[in-house]
Amino acid sequence: CDTDFERWIYVLKNMETLNRMPFTARKSVFEKLEKIVDIASLSKEERIKYNESIKVYRDNLVTMEFAEQKGRAEGLVEGIERGLAQGLEKGRAEGKIEERRTIALQMKRMGMPVSSISEVTGLSQSEIDGL
Repeated sequence: CDTDFERWIYVLKNMETLNRMPFTARKSVFEKLEKIVDIASLSKEERIKYNESIKVYRDNLVTMEFAEQKGRAEGLVEGIERGLAQGLEKGRAEGKIEERRTIALQMKRMGMPVSSISEVTGLSQSEIDGL
């Protein structure tokens, strides 16, 4: 057989008598055909067992995929929660600093001494001078 067409004709013509599919090393199509023929030649009991094993295999794949997706979703939720908590914490800290600066500026405008402002707000004298 030189062409794929000739190979197909040969295989289809001699399928019942072939123990092993020819040309498998040369064409992957014939390997797939060999698997189909093997499954088709199973007895009723063997086919039931085969179908059950395929079902178990597919169920395991689906279960693993679901667990993976669930893990990703849970990780995403946890990551978002952590990010929000960190963002809120950082925002509160920045807000406190800004509030201290605002109070220090008001005290400075009222003419209070820098040392008193520093003592009340916790800001350094150089920060108060920079306001």
